Amino acid sequence: MEIGIDASSEPIQKKGCDMSWDVEMIVAMHDRTTADWHHQPIENQESGWMELACQQHRYNYELWHQEDQARSPDADDSTIAAVKRAIDRLNQQRNDAIEKLDDWLTEHLQATGIQPREDASQNSETPGSIVDRLSILALRIYHLDEQLQRSDVDEAHRLKVSQRLAICRLQQKELATSLRQLLEAIVAGSKRHRTYRQFKMYNDPTLNPYLYNASKSTAKSKAASSE
Repeated sequence: MEIGIDASSEPIQKKGCDMSWDVEMIVAMHDRTTADWHHQPIENQESGWMELACQQHRYNYELWHQEDQARSPDADDSTIAAVKRAIDRLNQQRNDAIEKLDDWLTEHLQATGIQPREDASQNSETPGSIVDRLSILALRIYHLDEQLQRSDVDEAHRLKVSQRLAICRLQQKELATSLRQLLEAIVAGSKRHRTYRQFKMYNDPTLNPYLYNASKSTAKSKAASSE
């Protein structure tokens, strides 16, 4: 297994472990696809685990732009309702994709015989959720950089954006390092890995009372109309 964050990082190699969790590659994919997708159709040309990471990033990309649309002062009620439903759908897909990333890691740890030590601790955040945060940071960095290219803003705006951009780039670097260190600890057995199920209820027609009550009302109406 090789996990790197930059050219100076020492990759980890564990005999029999063929997982490809290259943090530098993940960050580069987020940055590259974010720029590409703004100028061409969305495509996922990755493979293996990186294909899952790219798909997860796509949901965040689409969510970002739906959120922008929802806040447009020109959006009428029907548009906002449609956007809200799209946001719910994409957010469910985003969270499902996080779990798939963590499930992939679980399967490969089992396949390669990597087990946590008895005294291994549990991290409060999974690798998949850190990849999600890196994805959102890549989007924020891209759109902050867009703000610097505007010709209709003053220097005060550019200064504010430059300061935020510097902070986001530092956060991206630090978060990538945290992901690398977590993966190293999981492979070494000093950290346990577990997929955390979020069990989102709002899209489940059997758990959201507005959905299952609406279903019951529809069934009653149909039954009454057929009598």
